[in-house]
Amino acid sequence: MTFAILSVFLLAALAPTLHRFLRGATGWVLALLPLGLSLWFWTLLPQVADGAIVESIPWVPSLGLALAFRIDGLSLLFLLLIAAIGALILVYAGGYLHGHRHEGRFFGFILFFMGSMLGLVASENLIVMFVFWELTSLASYLLIGFDHEQPKARASALQALLITGGGGLALLAGFILLGQVGGSYSFSELLQNGDAVREHTLYLPILLLVLAGALTKSAQMPFHFWLPSAMAAPTPVSAYLHSATMVKAGVFLLARMNPLLGETVPWHNILTIVGVITMLGGALLALPQTDLKLLLAYSTVSALGALVLLLGIGTRLAMEAAIVYLFVHALYKAALFMVAGAIDHEAGTRDVRSLSGLIRIMPITAVAAGLAALSMSGFPPLLGFIGKELLYEAKVQSADIGLLVTGMGVLANVAMVAVALLVGFTPFHGILRKPGARGHEPSLALWLGPATLAGLSVVLG
Repeated sequence: MTFAILSVFLLAALAPTLHRFLRGATGWVLALLPLGLSLWFWTLLPQVADGAIVESIPWVPSLGLALAFRIDGLSLLFLLLIAAIGALILVYAGGYLHGHRHEGRFFGFILFFMGSMLGLVASENLIVMFVFWELTSLASYLLIGFDHEQPKARASALQALLITGGGGLALLAGFILLGQVGGSYSFSELLQNGDAVREHTLYLPILLLVLAGALTKSAQMPFHFWLPSAMAAPTPVSAYLHSATMVKAGVFLLARMNPLLGETVPWHNILTIVGVITMLGGALLALPQTDLKLLLAYSTVSALGALVLLLGIGTRLAMEAAIVYLFVHALYKAALFMVAGAIDHEAGTRDVRSLSGLIRIMPITAVAAGLAALSMSGFPPLLGFIGKELLYEAKVQSADIGLLVTGMGVLANVAMVAVALLVGFTPFHGILRKPGARGHEPSLALWLGPATLAGLSVVLG
């Protein structure tokens, strides 16, 4: 695992130089590494089924710290998503940013983020996780502010860094306290002392500090505003960081901490309340939007709220629903973000009020968008239907407030269906209006990603 992560960082450092020689083929060539990693991760499935794979290298022996990585079922799912979707994003970025004077730098930044995210989800040590946690925030800052000549991009990048960085400082304090109370910074050892941690007088401060880090990273209300602002980033960034990977880091942390800090009244109450408010609030804020990316951004906020809610419910069914829905959401949301970028690239606008009839010039993109939108709507027999069914079942079975939570979930889902229709169908149907349109299907690099992810929703459904 150490070699895999280091190889991504090495490629990130070499990417700008390689781009000078590879030019238009850069994205395709760079994608070979994450594609290879995703295949390798897949081969680890039988081993992980028999137990977690742990790898450790001495780091600061005097403090008892090691560069340790742990691959279990949870981390393996994230590793596969990060590597596989990352490969598609690199190809997509090559088409989207073709000819941009800083294209090589962009590839370096996106690979830097990929390596940081791989390290985060594979960390077996609290301190190692924190280091990679902060590296993802730094990479996000560089990517959101990629068009640094635009004041909005600079402001959005700084805002995201301040929110997630502030949460990161709280997380560090929580990790230090947790290490002192649990007697170790190793997840494996901490999990054996879960009862002692939950019964300690410092449990509540630890919980609040860890939640501050997780909830800011995953754009939970009232910290949600940085995510829509981050749409100032190029679309490949939105499709990767802000739908499939970085914004799920907080959800990953909550899932990882659930056996240690979960199953308590404060855990249940805080996550349930925050999750419900974010789920419903994000859905309602999405409805008035007319920019395709903002529609998707606010719907992502809502989906993240649903995931936090499921983790707060904490039953076995809720945990299973969270994992399935996380996977489903990553597929359809990354696909729809890439569709939005392809539309903007070809039609010259993301304003849904100015878009219609694009199926005539972008038929492949239209089919991919339609399938992804149907999956987002929970339409059978697509994979999204399975995710929504599990989500509803878990909500109904939540103690005391099952019907209330389910009712709010239905309201949020109605809004999500509306967003799916606006993004996946409205731009492609009706009379052709194409201000600035180039009048042809985007290049293979721009439709391969959404077509692949939308196709998976059909095959896996």
